[in-house]
Amino acid sequence: MKNKPVTADMYVEDIVEKYPEAVRILTRLGVICIQCGAPVWGTLQEVVEMAGLDIDEVLSEVNDPQ
Repeated sequence: MKNKPVTADMYVEDIVEKYPEAVRILTRLGVICIQCGAPVWGTLQEVVEMAGLDIDEVLSEVNDPQ
């Protein structure tokens, strides 16, 4: 994901499509529920806030997984 990193204003649907490897990380962090069947999840910033997490920490984890 180093070419074009995930940003807070990206829609989750776009992240899932463009960076499928991010799904595992986001799910582990409790950010999104891929299996819940929601048609639209909103931006990463919105779902991170709903999960009560820090956007900078999530972006760091997604863009530079250890």
